[in-house]
Amino acid sequence: MAHILLIDDDIELTSLLKEVLTLEGFHVTEANDGEAGLAAVNEHIDLILLDVMMPKLNGTETLKKLREQWETPVLMLTAKGDEIDRVLGLELGADDYLPKPFSDRELLARIRAILRRTQSGRKDKPSEQIEYQEIVLYPGKQEAYYQGALLDLTTTEFALLSHLVQHPGQILTKEALSLDVLGKRLAAFDRAIDMHVSNLRKKLPDRFDGKSRIKTLRGRGYMLVEED
Repeated sequence: MAHILLIDDDIELTSLLKEVLTLEGFHVTEANDGEAGLAAVNEHIDLILLDVMMPKLNGTETLKKLREQWETPVLMLTAKGDEIDRVLGLELGADDYLPKPFSDRELLARIRAILRRTQSGRKDKPSEQIEYQEIVLYPGKQEAYYQGALLDLTTTEFALLSHLVQHPGQILTKEALSLDVLGKRLAAFDRAIDMHVSNLRKKLPDRFDGKSRIKTLRGRGYMLVEED
């Protein structure tokens, strides 16, 4: 049973969401502000639902402090039309965002998509690994290394890198990446994949020629560049 931490100051909404999620088999912990939410985080939390607009600490500040210590997957709950909050959340390491108001069905779909990609690796044998040139990934531990050095990746960045190294030299469209990595169809003006690629690109060492390992092909998608 996955354990979800719900951080939102809307007590009526959190009560409703807790009821819905509990009925779906999730264990839910509630917190009604950012400070209380941070205090409730521990190694048993599988996913955090984090509202942007909150007292004491807003969602982005809470996420920033969270990422100083934890890599727990985060689904941001944002106001409809507030693109700046969504982009900032993704830059700070959120796994995905969901604009309010949303349906129970959409929320559950997003939660399950995140849990599928973050928990699937736990079923792998610890010895299993994926290698590509000097990059080594261990799905069972959700860890990636470059030349033996651990890369500081979020769960979504790890999933994205894993998908890229298994398709080197291939053009992967944003639509395909959204489905295969985020588990959702790409919507109009959805920049989640772009932001995750941008964040991953910053964390991967450049190629020997000084260029990025991930190439953007305008209007077509992204590609992990093969090296000789």
